[in-house]
Amino acid sequence: MKPLPVPERLTKNRFLLDEEQCNIEVNQEIARASGTGKLLVACCPAHVYTEEPDGTISVEYAACLECGTCLAIAAPGALKWHYPRGGFGVQFREG
Repeated sequence: MKPLPVPERLTKNRFLLDEEQCNIEVNQEIARASGTGKLLVACCPAHVYTEEPDGTISVEYAACLECGTCLAIAAPGALKWHYPRGGFGVQFREG
């Protein structure tokens, strides 16, 4: 059996959105001053972060893979991130 490419495997995941509690917040001032915003957009494997025309970083936290890449590259204070509450977030269904 040939393994599925990563983009196809990611479509198998299930995301349970916690509409009461966002688990990712960007401090726009720190992100802009440190260049973290552009790094988040470039490095997130799930493409959760987007730079808006006015330079702000928007977050589509419902698609977060909870991999921690953003935490590793963000400047101190630029990102407030925590795992979703129990039962919410990504549920990996394939490999």
